Amino acid sequence: MRAKVLTATAVAVACVISAQATAAGAVTATGHTTAQAPRDPVIVVMGTGSFESPLSILDYNPLLDRLRADGYRVYGYPLPGGGLGDMRQTSASFARFVDTVLAETGARRVDLVGHSQGGLISRYYIKFLGGAHRVDSLVGLGVPHYGSTLANLAMLFGLLNCLGFPFCQQSETGSEFLRDLNGDDDTFGSVRYTNIATTLDLIVLPYTNSFQRSPGAVNVTVQDQCPLRIVEHITLASDSAVYSGIVDALEGRPITLECGLLPVL
Repeated sequence: MRAKVLTATAVAVACVISAQATAAGAVTATGHTTAQAPRDPVIVVMGTGSFESPLSILDYNPLLDRLRADGYRVYGYPLPGGGLGDMRQTSASFARFVDTVLAETGARRVDLVGHSQGGLISRYYIKFLGGAHRVDSLVGLGVPHYGSTLANLAMLFGLLNCLGFPFCQQSETGSEFLRDLNGDDDTFGSVRYTNIATTLDLIVLPYTNSFQRSPGAVNVTVQDQCPLRIVEHITLASDSAVYSGIVDALEGRPITLECGLLPVL
């Protein structure tokens, strides 16, 4: 009887130890416990007009705050000069910012959420500036991957050659910048690419230019899952249903938008 009691006690103690080890992390074949890897830092790469606060035309604080509240290590990257300059130069500045984040956090890779031009900056960094080895996933929100006829109209009607802004010239459908970026495969490297777009986008025209065309990309139209959802280009970065898709993408899950959420974060 005493032997049975001792055996039961030993089993109970072993279960407690095992549970504690599992809570701390996985147990390897050699008996060593390894802590679960922390999430990658997330960098929100903002769109055109995202000057340093309080000058910014766009407010990304709700998105940044919500990601932090959900446990992510989050950094915001407003585009230098509001993103009006050459996107190649902006991408070079962004590369230095990523290096700073990696050094500060000790992480090996980051996840990127790119809104509008911010998605193009992210892709240029991935393809041409070494980012393919530093980025796990890129979530694009209304990114003009294949340009916008809005930029073409600016050129057509002679608006001072896109008012002289290089980013606008580079956003023209078929521009040299976009041809270089897209090439034969617009999903460069092993990065996980997700794009979320809205049929009500009046900046990226047609809205389907927000989708990457290579098989590796996941492309989601808001209204396919939420038919009555009113989301336009700017509010892609602040809509609650879109946010649920962002989190799904960061976590590597299928994109299922939570259509019942209130519109604003």
